[in-house]
Parts: sequence; C-alpha cells; structure tokens
Amino acid sequence: MSGRCLVMVAAGGTGGHLFPAAALSHALAARGMEVHLVTDERAAKYGGDFPAHAIHKLAAATPRSGALFSRAMAIFTLIRGTVAARRLVNRIRPRAVIGFGGYPTVPPMLAATWLRVPTLLHEGNAVIGRANRFLASRVDAIAQGFEVLGGLPGALAGKTHLTGNPVRPIVIEASRVAFPDWSGGQLRILVTGGSQGAKIFSDVVPAATAFMPEAARQKLVVVHQARAADEARVRDAYRRVGVDAEVKSFFSDLPARIAQAHLVIARAGASTVSELAVIGRPAILVPLPHALDQDQAANAKQFAATGAAIVVAQSAFSPQWLATALVEAQGDVASLASRGAAAKRAGIADAAERLADLVQSLTSDKDKNP
Repeated sequence: MSGRCLVMVAAGGTGGHLFPAAALSHALAARGMEVHLVTDERAAKYGGDFPAHAIHKLAAATPRSGALFSRAMAIFTLIRGTVAARRLVNRIRPRAVIGFGGYPTVPPMLAATWLRVPTLLHEGNAVIGRANRFLASRVDAIAQGFEVLGGLPGALAGKTHLTGNPVRPIVIEASRVAFPDWSGGQLRILVTGGSQGAKIFSDVVPAATAFMPEAARQKLVVVHQARAADEARVRDAYRRVGVDAEVKSFFSDLPARIAQAHLVIARAGASTVSELAVIGRPAILVPLPHALDQDQAANAKQFAATGAAIVVAQSAFSPQWLATALVEAQGDVASLASRGAAAKRAGIADAAERLADLVQSLTSDKDKNP
C-alpha cells in the first residue's frame, strides 16, 4: 500500500460494540494503520482508553417502534448524522470503514457507501441486528462472530466471512491461565450481568446460596458484579448466609476474574460468550428475554451446542433451581473442567487478526481499483 493507510471504525457507544472494535484497532495499529473511531456520546466512559488516533462523535438515535413523533425525530437525527459523516469521510479520506453494529454506525457506513469507500460490517451476535441488517446489502463484506448467522438474507451469504469476535488483549492474557485448581475444595463462581439485565442475578444468586446446605455454602467463593444500586444489598445478603463474596459494581479486570472461576453465571451477550470461549470457562447462561431479535438466545444456543454451557430461561432461573445446579457443580468439578475445555476449543482467539486481514484485503483492493 502506498502512503498513509487510515481506517475508520464505527461502533455504538456500548461495551458490546466498542470492545471488539478496540481489539481490531489494536491489531490494525500494530500493522501500521491509523485508526479513527466514530461513535456517539455514550462512548465517553469507554473512549478514553480506545486505541484510536482520533475519536469523532456523531449524532445518532434509534428509530424504535412507538410514538410517530419520536420515530420521526430519530430518523431526522440519523439524517443529520449522515450529512456530518459525509463531511467527515470527505475530510479524512479513509481507505475503509468498518461498522460494529448499533444505530450510531449507520451514518458513517451510509456516507462511506455513497462515497465509494470500501465497507465492512462486523456482526458479533448469532443473529444479525437491525442496524446491520439495514446496511448489509450496501456494504462490501460482512464478518460474522458466530459460525451460523441468522436473519441474513440468503442472497447476501456470498459476502460473509467467519472471523469470530475480536477480544481485547486482556482477554488473550487471561486465556493463558490454566483451569483453577480444586485442591482447596472451594467452588469459585463469577456472576456478571453486563450493562443490561444484571438485577436478576442480584435477586436470584444470593437467594440461591441460602437454599444450599450450610456445608456447601462454606465451600463457595463468589465474585459478583452487581449494579451500583444493588451492591450494598447483595453484599449484605451473602454476608447473612456466611458466603465468602466480593461484590462490586465494576471489575476492570473482569477477564482475569473469569479465568479464576470454575463456573460463570452470566447473560449471553456476544462479547461475554466470546470471552468465555477464548478463556475456556463453563457457564450457566440466562439470555436477556426481551431483546428484539432474541440475539442472546441465539448466542447461548450456539455456545451450549459445544457442551460448554447450560442455558436456562429467565422464567426458570429461580433460587431453588440455581441452588441445585451449584450443589451438583460442587460434586462434579471434573465435568466443569471438561466443559471449560470444550469452551476453549470453540473460541477464536485470533479473531482480531482474522478481521484485520479482511480489512487489509479491502484496502489493498482499493489501491488496485482507486
């Protein structure tokens, strides 16, 4: 490639979109490319550590079903964002634009397609999201995080490439940690709910430990990531039943905590499932039940098919059910280790490099066909 190779990465302002975008950006920077991030205002709490030469924020909104006025305003905001994105693309002239999903990706991706800049979508979930589905027919290539991508029209199958979901360097580091030793006889569990739906775990998991026999409770070591609003009550609930628990609203080293666990209790977001697979830990997954596209259910189903996870509907995720599951886990840690190995076999640790290869092929094609 001749001259500077600048790549624009577009991602919605949540960890589920920004974490894989950051992992790709690390890989591209290591290849000498200059990365610019385009996102929305929500990215402020993540953006400070994002490996980008520059971060550009554009107006974006989600045109959800509901009041006509609200939808019209959202569409107007997206149009305004697209006009601004077109100016931005014209000014910085990227060789390629890569979108990671969410409506904030729509303006820069539309602008890029109109200006004939090579475009690539990454879909992290096992079913394509609405924003990505809207863009799919317009882009040059689609990278998928799971082996099977539901919801994509068959006519677009020729655009797809299995790359897996890029994971952060901290996850790769955690993947080198061996499955935890059992010589102490304590079952180490990690509970994490992500940005959505963490309350159910705060309600159910401490209550489940109260249903366990006292001897079983004393052999539990819990790390629980709860919402800030629930932190005090969750900590108190574990204390009252004598469970050794560390409760915080945020763990900056969550991948390391996953590696230290024998079992993880979690939602089934794409990043969570991919990190579990790369690190190699078994899980009890409770998919978020009200997602529009049931993406978490699809993610959990594919991960469970490897033998790594037990999937339970939120309606069945009761304290009594979980208490029984945890006692059974304590009695068969060898099975947990086997499920962890199955998870690791399913993981794609080099997903960021695979996706970077795909980006590089697009920029090379741009050089050949300017």
